[in-house]
Amino acid sequence: MRRRGAGIGVALLAAAIASCATPPKKAPAIRINEDPYASTYVRYPGAVTVIRGATVYDGEGGRIDNGTVVLADGVVQAVGDASLASPAGAVELDGRGKWVTPGIIDIHSHLGDYPSPGVASLSDGNEATSPARPEVWAEHSVWPQDPGFSRALANGGITALQILPGSANLFGGRSVVLKNVPARTVQGMKFPGAPYGLKMACGENPKRVYGSKGNMPQTRMGNIAYTRAVWIKAQAYKRKWDKYERDGGEMPERDLAMETLRGVLAGKILVHNHCYRADEMAIMIDMAHEFGYKITAFHHAVESYKIADLLAKEGICSAMWSDWWGFKMESFDGIKENIPYVHHAGACAIVHSDDANGIQRLNQEASKALADGRRVGIQISDAEAWTWLSFNPAKALGIADKTGSLKPGKMADVVLWNGDPFSNYTRPDKVWIDGALLYDAENPRLRPVSDFELGQPGEGDTK
Repeated sequence: MRRRGAGIGVALLAAAIASCATPPKKAPAIRINEDPYASTYVRYPGAVTVIRGATVYDGEGGRIDNGTVVLADGVVQAVGDASLASPAGAVELDGRGKWVTPGIIDIHSHLGDYPSPGVASLSDGNEATSPARPEVWAEHSVWPQDPGFSRALANGGITALQILPGSANLFGGRSVVLKNVPARTVQGMKFPGAPYGLKMACGENPKRVYGSKGNMPQTRMGNIAYTRAVWIKAQAYKRKWDKYERDGGEMPERDLAMETLRGVLAGKILVHNHCYRADEMAIMIDMAHEFGYKITAFHHAVESYKIADLLAKEGICSAMWSDWWGFKMESFDGIKENIPYVHHAGACAIVHSDDANGIQRLNQEASKALADGRRVGIQISDAEAWTWLSFNPAKALGIADKTGSLKPGKMADVVLWNGDPFSNYTRPDKVWIDGALLYDAENPRLRPVSDFELGQPGEGDTK
């Protein structure tokens, strides 16, 4: 009996030891809401519309003469020649002598963050308190009543745009993509499903802003050292949070700045890099390789022509002006043929504004670049050049599956121009966003005016 009792005691002891050796279950990971300020955009109502007889640029390099475009249910239903049938009850528009294109997308704008009137109290584009401010979001400064939005729609045919923080900082913060529609809130303008962007900058601006304060960085090598140090922290933060989300346990402390950079390293947030000089763009590409992220586009990029082959190889877009150069040293070596050279090398070329007035004439900016290219023997068709204004910016913003070209099923973001859109004398005749007619040059009631403007007394009004 003693042996049996001893055996039972040993078994109980072994079971107790095994129980103690089993680690307690870790608490499951709590998922962080990555989109706490979600889009509330709802498309405006539109009528079934058929445009006939116009010259059509489809946004991806295609051209149709005497073409037909059908818009219904917020999307492009069909694009073809004159034989294309009209749906029952459609509004028919005579497009003879006119052009139809996808709406223009400005990949680099500060509307709403630097709105009109341009006074200090409305200047909200640069959080110039530290060289690294990835925690700030441009959308939290956007003023939806900025009159610049409606001017961009009516004068420039702008149907979507990316609002970026300024370029004072090495890490300027998150960008936001907007549909160019009137709304009471920025969430009502947010492009549904568009990825966030991260604004980065290199070169003169950060070293000038912080060097003048006696802080680092004061040099270009300081820019790179500071940026690398921030990415090292971001990698460590990502490893910690990846482990937590995989294994559970105690939740690490959140860091809003590192959350943005973790999103970049995970490929969820797109990098838009303010950079002028070719040598600096090459360094930024090397840094992206070092830390495992991808640069979506270089902005301003006046020396892209020097490394167009490298940009093509890396799949990086260049957002450029046609002929804006020489206003500071890093912009001094710009050439008028920059955009066509980049295009000719097989890289992604984009025309952008960075300006509340320039956004109203991006079609003319593209026209100048097209002519400058032809003068040096680079033959690019008008239809191809339209990719600089719609499809390429849509691609760089991660929304080319939704907009940027006149393809069946895509958003009906469309402009009917009253003549050749590469002419200085041409203006939008009508503009649709998601198939809703939001601007009509022949209808004064379809010319959006912001609440801010409506609230101002007119000239001679003494009330």
